[in-house]
Amino acid sequence: MAVETDVLDELRRLRTRVPRLAGSLAATVDGLVLAHDVPGTEPEGLAALTAAALGVAHRMTDAAGRGDFRELMVRGAHGYIATYAAGTTAVLTLLADDRVNVGRLHLEGRRSGARIAELVDARIGPGGGRHADRPAPGDDTPDPADRSRPIGTLPVRTPQRPAHRPRTGG
Repeated sequence: MAVETDVLDELRRLRTRVPRLAGSLAATVDGLVLAHDVPGTEPEGLAALTAAALGVAHRMTDAAGRGDFRELMVRGAHGYIATYAAGTTAVLTLLADDRVNVGRLHLEGRRSGARIAELVDARIGPGGGRHADRPAPGDDTPDPADRSRPIGTLPVRTPQRPAHRPRTGG
């Protein structure tokens, strides 16, 4: 059986375990779809956005000194988007209605993320994703990026007053 089929089976089981789950997607950390169950949503676009959000989440956890990425939750007016690490090569994104039991969503999302990690790592091998080159926790190897400086700053623009225009009589 291909890894995609096994992952899709896990996504279908997840839907039965979480009432009000509207969709699920498993993708590589680079944004390639492994399997999906997202009716009414374009899976390739969602996978690409997930990869972008994952990159930002990694930067945030690094900058805040909170360790490796585990999960990300976004709440919109009509529901939740939850993203869970699925090993080092994959990520699980869940779409849920606004009345979902968030505790249940987290519990089952974490379990499915771990199961998908086993499936994908067994096939692809652990450590094959874009974010896998990050140092392991406790690794004392010097980081080329100096963590003591801010991530980045935007240039400050000084507001300009409009030039005084003399009134013309009319």
